[in-house]
Amino acid sequence: MDNSRTPTIADVSSASIPSPRPERPTRPSGSFFDPAYAAGRAIYLKMAPAGVLIIGLVIFGILPLYWGALYANPRPLKGLLVDFDGSSVGDFVSQGIQSSPVTTIRWEVVSASAFPNGPSDLAAAIKDEKAWIALSINPNATLNLQNAVAAAEVSYNGSSAITVFAVEARQETAFRSFLRPNIQVTVPAITSAFAKQYAKQLAANSNFAALISAAPQFLTTPISYTIDNLVPFDIPVATAVTFVGLIFLLILTFFLMNITFQARAISGIEHKLSTFSLLRVRISTAIIQYFLVSLLYTLLSRAFQLDFTRRFGSGGFPLIWMANFCGMTALGLALESMLTILTIRFVGFFLIPWVVVNVSVAVLPIDVQKVLYRYGHAMPFYNVSRAVRTIVFGTKNELGLNFGILIAWAVLSICTMSLFQVFSHHRAHTAALLAYEAELVSEDEKEKPKTKLRSDA
Repeated sequence: MDNSRTPTIADVSSASIPSPRPERPTRPSGSFFDPAYAAGRAIYLKMAPAGVLIIGLVIFGILPLYWGALYANPRPLKGLLVDFDGSSVGDFVSQGIQSSPVTTIRWEVVSASAFPNGPSDLAAAIKDEKAWIALSINPNATLNLQNAVAAAEVSYNGSSAITVFAVEARQETAFRSFLRPNIQVTVPAITSAFAKQYAKQLAANSNFAALISAAPQFLTTPISYTIDNLVPFDIPVATAVTFVGLIFLLILTFFLMNITFQARAISGIEHKLSTFSLLRVRISTAIIQYFLVSLLYTLLSRAFQLDFTRRFGSGGFPLIWMANFCGMTALGLALESMLTILTIRFVGFFLIPWVVVNVSVAVLPIDVQKVLYRYGHAMPFYNVSRAVRTIVFGTKNELGLNFGILIAWAVLSICTMSLFQVFSHHRAHTAALLAYEAELVSEDEKEKPKTKLRSDA
Protein backbone atom coordinates (compact mmCIF):
# COMPACT_ATOMS: atom_id res chain seq x y z
CA MET A 1 0.00 0.00 0.00
CA ASP A 2 1.30 3.39 -1.00
CA ASN A 3 1.80 5.49 2.16
CA SER A 4 2.45 8.68 0.17
CA ARG A 5 -0.20 11.39 0.41
CA THR A 6 -0.67 14.96 -0.59
CA PRO A 7 0.72 17.34 2.09
CA THR A 8 -1.89 19.49 3.80
CA ILE A 9 -1.80 23.13 5.05
CA ALA A 10 -1.05 21.87 8.56
CA ASP A 11 1.98 19.94 7.33
CA VAL A 12 3.36 22.99 5.58
CA SER A 13 2.75 25.32 8.53
CA SER A 14 4.38 22.88 10.94
CA ALA A 15 7.51 22.51 8.84
CA SER A 16 10.53 24.34 10.20
CA ILE A 17 11.27 27.45 8.14
CA PRO A 18 14.76 28.81 8.53
CA SER A 19 14.85 32.44 9.75
CA PRO A 20 16.37 34.92 7.30
CA ARG A 21 19.91 36.10 7.94
CA PRO A 22 20.09 39.61 9.46
CA GLU A 23 21.17 42.30 7.04
CA ARG A 24 24.50 43.98 7.57
CA PRO A 25 23.91 47.55 8.84
CA THR A 26 24.94 50.29 6.46
CA ARG A 27 25.45 54.01 6.89
CA PRO A 28 22.42 56.22 6.04
CA SER A 29 22.82 57.36 2.45
CA GLY A 30 19.34 58.40 1.36
CA SER A 31 18.38 61.76 -0.10
CA PHE A 32 15.49 63.84 1.23
CA PHE A 33 13.94 63.86 -2.24
CA ASP A 34 14.44 60.14 -2.84
CA PRO A 35 11.14 58.66 -4.16
CA ALA A 36 11.53 55.77 -1.71
CA TYR A 37 11.00 58.20 1.16
CA ALA A 38 7.91 59.86 -0.28
CA ALA A 39 5.63 58.79 2.57
CA GLY A 40 8.01 59.92 5.30
CA ARG A 41 8.72 63.16 3.45
CA ALA A 42 5.01 63.91 3.25
CA ILE A 43 4.60 63.40 7.01
CA TYR A 44 7.60 65.64 7.73
CA LEU A 45 6.37 68.41 5.44
CA LYS A 46 3.01 68.37 7.20
CA MET A 47 4.33 68.41 10.75
CA ALA A 48 7.04 71.08 10.38
CA PRO A 49 4.75 73.82 9.01
CA ALA A 50 2.07 72.81 11.52
CA GLY A 51 4.57 73.55 14.28
CA VAL A 52 5.19 77.03 12.87
CA LEU A 53 1.42 77.59 12.73
CA ILE A 54 0.96 76.57 16.37
CA ILE A 55 3.85 78.78 17.49
CA GLY A 56 2.33 81.64 15.49
CA LEU A 57 -0.95 81.18 17.33
CA VAL A 58 0.94 81.27 20.63
CA ILE A 59 2.78 84.46 19.59
CA PHE A 60 -0.38 86.35 18.67
CA GLY A 61 -2.72 84.64 21.11
CA ILE A 62 -0.69 84.54 24.34
CA LEU A 63 2.34 86.86 24.20
CA PRO A 64 0.27 90.04 23.64
CA LEU A 65 -0.81 89.69 27.26
CA TYR A 66 2.75 90.52 28.33
CA TRP A 67 3.26 93.21 25.68
CA GLY A 68 -0.03 94.78 26.74
CA ALA A 69 1.14 94.96 30.35
CA LEU A 70 3.95 97.29 29.24
CA TYR A 71 2.42 99.06 26.24
CA ALA A 72 -0.34 101.37 27.48
CA ASN A 73 0.24 104.54 29.50
CA PRO A 74 0.27 103.57 33.16
CA ARG A 75 -2.76 104.28 35.30
CA PRO A 76 -1.89 106.84 37.99
CA LEU A 77 -1.08 105.51 41.42
CA LYS A 78 -2.92 106.80 44.48
CA GLY A 79 -1.16 109.46 46.53
CA LEU A 80 -2.22 111.19 49.76
CA LEU A 81 -1.81 114.95 50.18
CA VAL A 82 -2.03 116.16 53.79
CA ASP A 83 -1.59 119.75 54.96
CA PHE A 84 -0.43 119.67 58.59
CA ASP A 85 0.65 123.33 58.34
CA GLY A 86 -2.70 124.99 57.68
CA SER A 87 -1.13 128.30 56.72
CA SER A 88 0.42 130.08 53.74
CA VAL A 89 3.03 127.42 52.92
CA GLY A 90 0.45 124.65 53.20
CA ASP A 91 -2.07 126.51 51.07
CA PHE A 92 0.45 127.30 48.33
CA VAL A 93 1.85 123.76 48.10
CA SER A 94 -1.59 122.13 48.27
CA GLN A 95 -2.92 124.30 45.45
CA GLY A 96 0.19 123.65 43.39
CA ILE A 97 -0.06 119.87 43.79
CA GLN A 98 -3.79 119.82 43.00
CA SER A 99 -3.36 121.98 39.91
CA SER A 100 -0.49 119.89 38.52
CA PRO A 101 -1.42 117.53 35.66
CA VAL A 102 -2.28 113.96 36.61
CA THR A 103 0.41 111.71 35.13
CA THR A 104 1.68 108.87 37.29
CA ILE A 105 0.22 110.01 40.64
CA ARG A 106 -3.44 110.77 41.40
CA TRP A 107 -3.44 112.92 44.52
CA GLU A 108 -6.19 112.63 47.10
CA VAL A 109 -6.47 115.46 49.62
CA VAL A 110 -6.96 114.14 53.16
CA SER A 111 -7.65 116.23 56.26
CA ALA A 112 -4.88 116.41 58.83
CA SER A 113 -7.43 115.35 61.46
CA ALA A 114 -7.34 111.84 59.97
CA PHE A 115 -3.80 111.50 61.34
CA PRO A 116 -3.89 112.52 65.02
CA ASN A 117 -0.18 111.89 65.57
CA GLY A 118 0.85 113.92 62.55
CA PRO A 119 3.28 112.79 59.84
CA SER A 120 4.18 109.62 61.74
CA ASP A 121 0.63 108.35 61.29
CA LEU A 122 0.78 109.25 57.61
CA ALA A 123 4.02 107.27 57.24
CA ALA A 124 2.35 104.30 58.94
CA ALA A 125 -0.53 104.51 56.46
CA ILE A 126 1.89 104.30 53.57
CA LYS A 127 3.64 101.27 55.10
CA ASP A 128 0.18 99.73 55.48
CA GLU A 129 -0.36 100.32 51.74
CA LYS A 130 -3.30 102.72 52.07
CA ALA A 131 -1.68 104.53 49.15
CA TRP A 132 1.52 104.33 47.14
CA ILE A 133 2.92 107.70 48.21
CA ALA A 134 2.10 110.59 50.54
CA LEU A 135 3.11 114.24 50.61
CA SER A 136 3.12 115.84 54.03
CA ILE A 137 3.23 119.63 54.43
CA ASN A 138 4.73 119.44 57.87
CA PRO A 139 3.32 121.11 61.01
CA ASN A 140 4.37 124.74 61.55
CA ALA A 141 6.12 124.94 58.17
CA THR A 142 5.01 128.57 57.75
CA LEU A 143 5.75 129.53 61.36
CA ASN A 144 9.22 127.95 61.26
CA LEU A 145 10.04 129.91 58.11
CA GLN A 146 8.82 133.20 59.58
CA ASN A 147 10.73 132.70 62.84
CA ALA A 148 13.90 131.77 60.96
CA VAL A 149 13.66 134.91 58.82
CA ALA A 150 13.02 137.09 61.85
CA ALA A 151 16.06 135.67 63.63
CA ALA A 152 18.16 135.45 60.44
CA GLU A 153 18.79 131.82 61.32
CA VAL A 154 21.74 130.66 59.26
CA SER A 155 21.11 126.95 59.98
CA TYR A 156 17.55 127.01 58.61
CA ASN A 157 16.85 124.12 56.23
CA GLY A 158 13.85 124.55 53.95
CA SER A 159 13.60 120.80 53.27
CA SER A 160 11.97 120.38 56.67
CA ALA A 161 8.79 121.94 55.27
CA ILE A 162 7.72 119.03 53.07
CA THR A 163 8.21 115.28 53.47
CA VAL A 164 7.32 112.69 50.85
CA PHE A 165 6.74 109.16 52.15
CA ALA A 166 7.05 106.05 49.94
CA VAL A 167 7.92 102.34 50.22
CA GLU A 168 10.36 101.30 47.51
CA ALA A 169 10.37 97.62 48.54
CA ARG A 170 6.64 97.34 47.83
CA GLN A 171 7.50 97.48 44.11
CA GLU A 172 10.84 98.97 43.16
CA THR A 173 9.83 99.67 39.55
CA ALA A 174 6.88 101.76 40.73
CA PHE A 175 9.12 103.82 43.02
CA ARG A 176 11.94 104.31 40.53
CA SER A 177 9.94 104.80 37.33
CA PHE A 178 6.65 106.40 38.42
CA LEU A 179 6.72 107.88 41.92
CA ARG A 180 10.15 109.42 42.43
CA PRO A 181 10.44 110.96 38.93
CA ASN A 182 7.03 112.58 39.36
CA ILE A 183 8.00 114.10 42.71
CA GLN A 184 11.36 115.29 41.36
CA VAL A 185 9.58 117.28 38.64
CA THR A 186 6.39 118.46 40.35
CA VAL A 187 7.54 119.50 43.82
CA PRO A 188 10.65 121.52 42.77
CA ALA A 189 8.47 123.47 40.34
CA ILE A 190 6.11 124.36 43.19
CA THR A 191 8.85 125.27 45.65
CA SER A 192 10.56 127.38 42.97
CA ALA A 193 7.31 129.28 42.37
CA PHE A 194 6.96 129.82 46.11
CA ALA A 195 10.56 131.10 46.31
CA LYS A 196 9.84 133.75 43.65
CA GLN A 197 6.73 134.90 45.46
CA TYR A 198 8.44 134.91 48.85
CA ALA A 199 11.40 136.88 47.49
CA LYS A 200 9.04 139.78 46.81
CA GLN A 201 7.92 139.73 50.43
CA LEU A 202 11.51 139.65 51.66
CA ALA A 203 12.43 142.60 49.44
CA ALA A 204 10.11 144.79 51.52
CA ASN A 205 12.09 143.87 54.64
CA SER A 206 14.27 146.70 55.95
CA ASN A 207 17.22 144.36 56.60
CA PHE A 208 16.84 142.50 53.29
CA ALA A 209 20.47 142.95 52.22
CA ALA A 210 21.89 141.76 55.53
CA LEU A 211 19.46 138.85 55.65
CA ILE A 212 20.33 137.61 52.15
CA SER A 213 24.02 138.07 52.83
CA ALA A 214 23.84 136.00 56.01
CA ALA A 215 21.32 133.35 54.91
CA PRO A 216 20.80 133.30 51.12
CA GLN A 217 18.68 130.14 51.38
CA PHE A 218 15.73 132.29 52.36
CA LEU A 219 15.81 133.73 48.86
CA THR A 220 16.69 130.57 46.88
CA THR A 221 14.98 127.76 48.79
CA PRO A 222 12.69 129.02 51.53
CA ILE A 223 10.92 125.66 51.34
CA SER A 224 12.03 122.35 49.86
CA TYR A 225 11.29 118.66 50.34
CA THR A 226 12.74 115.37 51.55
CA ILE A 227 11.86 111.90 50.26
CA ASP A 228 11.56 109.45 53.14
CA ASN A 229 11.93 105.97 51.67
CA LEU A 230 10.34 104.05 54.53
CA VAL A 231 11.32 100.56 53.31
CA PRO A 232 14.11 100.74 50.71
CA PHE A 233 14.79 97.97 48.22
CA ASP A 234 18.44 97.94 49.27
CA ILE A 235 19.46 94.34 48.52
CA PRO A 236 19.99 94.06 44.75
CA VAL A 237 20.27 90.25 44.82
CA ALA A 238 16.67 90.14 46.10
CA THR A 239 15.56 90.74 42.49
CA ALA A 240 16.48 87.11 41.88
CA VAL A 241 13.79 85.88 44.28
CA THR A 242 11.13 88.56 43.76
CA PHE A 243 10.91 88.39 39.96
CA VAL A 244 13.47 86.80 37.64
CA GLY A 245 14.09 83.83 39.92
CA LEU A 246 10.39 82.95 39.82
CA ILE A 247 10.77 82.14 36.13
CA PHE A 248 13.67 79.83 37.01
CA LEU A 249 11.50 78.26 39.70
CA LEU A 250 8.85 77.41 37.10
CA ILE A 251 11.44 76.03 34.67
CA LEU A 252 12.79 73.78 37.43
CA THR A 253 9.31 72.34 38.02
CA PHE A 254 9.00 71.70 34.27
CA PHE A 255 12.25 69.70 34.28
CA LEU A 256 11.15 67.74 37.34
CA MET A 257 7.87 66.92 35.60
CA ASN A 258 9.74 65.57 32.55
CA ILE A 259 12.16 63.54 34.67
CA THR A 260 9.42 61.85 36.69
CA PHE A 261 7.37 61.16 33.56
CA GLN A 262 10.32 59.43 31.91
CA ALA A 263 10.93 57.47 35.11
CA ARG A 264 7.32 56.23 35.11
CA ALA A 265 7.40 55.42 31.40
CA ILE A 266 10.72 53.53 31.49
CA SER A 267 9.83 51.63 34.65
CA GLY A 268 6.43 50.71 33.24
CA ILE A 269 4.41 51.89 36.23
CA GLU A 270 2.68 54.54 34.10
CA HIS A 271 0.52 51.81 32.54
CA LYS A 272 0.58 49.15 35.26
CA LEU A 273 -0.64 50.95 38.37
CA SER A 274 -4.29 51.56 39.13
CA THR A 275 -5.62 55.08 38.69
CA PHE A 276 -5.53 56.05 42.35
CA SER A 277 -2.24 54.29 43.03
CA LEU A 278 -0.67 56.22 40.14
CA LEU A 279 -2.12 59.46 41.45
CA ARG A 280 -0.65 58.85 44.87
CA VAL A 281 2.76 58.15 43.34
CA ARG A 282 2.66 61.23 41.12
CA ILE A 283 1.49 63.67 43.79
CA SER A 284 3.72 62.41 46.59
CA THR A 285 6.79 62.27 44.33
CA ALA A 286 6.21 65.80 43.06
CA ILE A 287 5.70 67.26 46.54
CA ILE A 288 8.83 65.56 47.91
CA GLN A 289 10.84 66.85 44.94
CA TYR A 290 9.54 70.40 45.39
CA PHE A 291 10.32 70.26 49.11
CA LEU A 292 13.96 69.35 48.47
CA VAL A 293 14.57 71.51 45.40
CA SER A 294 13.02 74.58 47.05
CA LEU A 295 15.46 74.09 49.93
CA LEU A 296 18.40 74.06 47.51
CA TYR A 297 16.98 77.13 45.75
CA THR A 298 16.67 78.99 49.06
CA LEU A 299 20.19 77.98 50.10
CA LEU A 300 21.47 79.50 46.84
CA SER A 301 20.00 82.87 47.84
CA ARG A 302 21.52 82.54 51.29
CA ALA A 303 24.91 81.77 49.75
CA PHE A 304 24.74 85.17 48.03
CA GLN A 305 24.14 86.92 51.37
CA LEU A 306 20.40 87.55 51.01
CA ASP A 307 19.39 88.57 54.52
CA PHE A 308 16.31 86.68 55.78
CA THR A 309 16.44 87.98 59.35
CA ARG A 310 15.20 91.58 59.06
CA ARG A 311 11.52 90.97 59.83
CA PHE A 312 11.27 87.55 61.51
CA GLY A 313 14.81 86.96 62.77
CA SER A 314 15.95 83.34 62.56
CA GLY A 315 12.46 82.35 61.42
CA GLY A 316 13.01 84.15 58.13
CA PHE A 317 14.86 81.27 56.47
CA PRO A 318 12.19 78.58 57.01
CA LEU A 319 9.49 81.08 56.04
CA ILE A 320 11.09 81.93 52.72
CA TRP A 321 11.81 78.24 52.13
CA MET A 322 8.13 77.47 52.63
CA ALA A 323 7.18 80.36 50.33
CA ASN A 324 9.39 78.89 47.59
CA PHE A 325 8.08 75.39 48.32
CA CYS A 326 4.43 76.46 48.11
CA GLY A 327 5.23 78.45 44.97
CA MET A 328 6.84 75.44 43.31
CA THR A 329 3.92 73.25 44.36
CA ALA A 330 1.37 75.69 42.94
CA LEU A 331 3.29 76.05 39.68
CA GLY A 332 4.45 72.45 39.29
CA LEU A 333 1.23 70.61 40.08
CA ALA A 334 -0.53 72.73 37.48
CA LEU A 335 1.99 71.41 34.93
CA GLU A 336 1.51 67.85 36.21
CA SER A 337 -2.24 68.24 35.81
CA MET A 338 -1.99 69.48 32.21
CA LEU A 339 0.57 66.78 31.39
CA THR A 340 -2.15 64.19 32.05
CA ILE A 341 -4.48 65.58 29.42
CA LEU A 342 -2.03 67.14 26.93
CA THR A 343 0.61 64.35 27.10
CA ILE A 344 4.34 64.93 27.09
CA ARG A 345 4.24 65.99 23.42
CA PHE A 346 2.09 69.06 23.93
CA VAL A 347 2.47 70.07 27.59
CA GLY A 348 5.12 72.60 26.52
CA PHE A 349 2.35 74.61 24.88
CA PHE A 350 0.82 75.05 28.33
CA LEU A 351 4.14 76.15 29.82
CA ILE A 352 4.27 79.26 27.62
CA PRO A 353 0.90 80.74 28.65
CA TRP A 354 1.56 79.66 32.26
CA VAL A 355 4.74 81.77 32.23
CA VAL A 356 3.10 84.71 30.45
CA VAL A 357 0.05 85.04 32.71
CA ASN A 358 2.34 85.04 35.76
CA VAL A 359 5.09 87.33 34.48
CA SER A 360 2.66 89.90 33.08
CA VAL A 361 1.40 90.80 36.56
CA ALA A 362 4.81 90.74 38.25
CA VAL A 363 6.80 93.04 35.99
CA LEU A 364 4.82 96.18 36.99
CA PRO A 365 2.44 97.03 39.84
CA ILE A 366 -1.04 95.72 39.09
CA ASP A 367 -2.42 99.14 40.08
CA VAL A 368 -0.80 100.80 37.05
CA GLN A 369 -2.08 98.19 34.61
CA LYS A 370 -5.47 97.89 32.95
CA VAL A 371 -8.38 96.31 34.78
CA LEU A 372 -7.78 93.04 32.88
CA TYR A 373 -4.61 92.43 34.88
CA ARG A 374 -6.32 92.40 38.25
CA TYR A 375 -6.43 88.62 37.95
CA GLY A 376 -2.79 88.85 39.01
CA HIS A 377 -3.73 89.07 42.70
CA ALA A 378 -4.48 85.32 42.47
CA MET A 379 -1.37 84.31 40.51
CA PRO A 380 1.46 82.27 42.08
CA PHE A 381 4.26 84.63 40.95
CA TYR A 382 2.55 87.64 42.52
CA ASN A 383 1.95 85.92 45.84
CA VAL A 384 5.44 84.41 46.12
CA SER A 385 6.91 87.84 45.36
CA ARG A 386 4.71 89.50 47.97
CA ALA A 387 5.65 86.91 50.59
CA VAL A 388 9.37 87.28 49.87
CA ARG A 389 9.17 91.09 50.10
CA THR A 390 7.50 90.79 53.50
CA ILE A 391 10.13 88.37 54.81
CA VAL A 392 13.22 90.07 53.33
CA PHE A 393 12.30 93.78 53.56
CA GLY A 394 9.44 93.97 56.05
CA THR A 395 6.67 95.28 53.79
CA LYS A 396 2.99 94.83 54.69
CA ASN A 397 2.44 91.39 56.18
CA GLU A 398 -0.12 89.39 54.19
CA LEU A 399 1.63 86.04 54.49
CA GLY A 400 -1.58 84.26 55.47
CA LEU A 401 -3.28 85.42 52.29
CA ASN A 402 -0.22 84.69 50.13
CA PHE A 403 0.25 81.15 51.46
CA GLY A 404 -3.49 80.52 51.30
CA ILE A 405 -3.65 81.37 47.60
CA LEU A 406 -0.61 79.20 46.80
CA ILE A 407 -2.08 76.24 48.69
CA ALA A 408 -5.42 76.77 46.93
CA TRP A 409 -3.64 76.47 43.57
CA ALA A 410 -2.06 73.19 44.71
CA VAL A 411 -5.41 71.76 45.83
CA LEU A 412 -7.07 72.85 42.58
CA SER A 413 -4.33 71.17 40.54
CA ILE A 414 -4.63 67.94 42.54
CA CYS A 415 -8.38 67.89 41.87
CA THR A 416 -8.01 68.54 38.15
CA MET A 417 -5.14 66.03 37.90
CA SER A 418 -7.34 63.37 39.50
CA LEU A 419 -10.18 64.04 37.06
CA PHE A 420 -7.82 64.07 34.09
CA GLN A 421 -6.13 60.84 35.25
CA VAL A 422 -9.46 59.02 35.56
CA PHE A 423 -10.43 60.22 32.09
CA SER A 424 -7.02 59.30 30.64
CA HIS A 425 -7.10 55.77 32.07
CA HIS A 426 -10.67 55.27 30.91
CA ARG A 427 -9.75 56.45 27.41
CA ALA A 428 -6.67 54.19 27.28
CA HIS A 429 -8.66 51.19 28.54
CA THR A 430 -11.41 51.78 25.98
CA ALA A 431 -8.85 52.05 23.18
CA ALA A 432 -7.20 48.80 24.33
CA LEU A 433 -10.56 46.98 24.33
CA LEU A 434 -11.35 48.21 20.84
CA ALA A 435 -7.92 47.10 19.62
CA TYR A 436 -8.42 43.70 21.27
CA GLU A 437 -11.82 43.23 19.63
CA ALA A 438 -10.42 44.29 16.27
CA GLU A 439 -7.61 41.75 16.65
CA LEU A 440 -10.12 38.99 17.44
CA VAL A 441 -12.11 39.82 14.33
CA SER A 442 -8.92 39.82 12.27
CA GLU A 443 -7.92 36.39 13.67
CA ASP A 444 -11.37 35.01 12.86
CA GLU A 445 -11.06 36.25 9.30
CA LYS A 446 -7.68 34.52 8.97
CA GLU A 447 -9.02 31.20 10.33
CA LYS A 448 -11.84 30.96 7.79
CA PRO A 449 -9.63 30.08 4.73
CA LYS A 450 -7.69 27.54 6.81
CA THR A 451 -10.88 25.80 7.89
CA LYS A 452 -12.13 25.69 4.32
CA LEU A 453 -8.86 24.16 3.02
CA ARG A 454 -8.94 21.46 5.69
CA SER A 455 -12.49 20.55 4.81
CA ASP A 456 -11.59 20.34 1.08
CA ALA A 457 -8.63 18.13 1.89
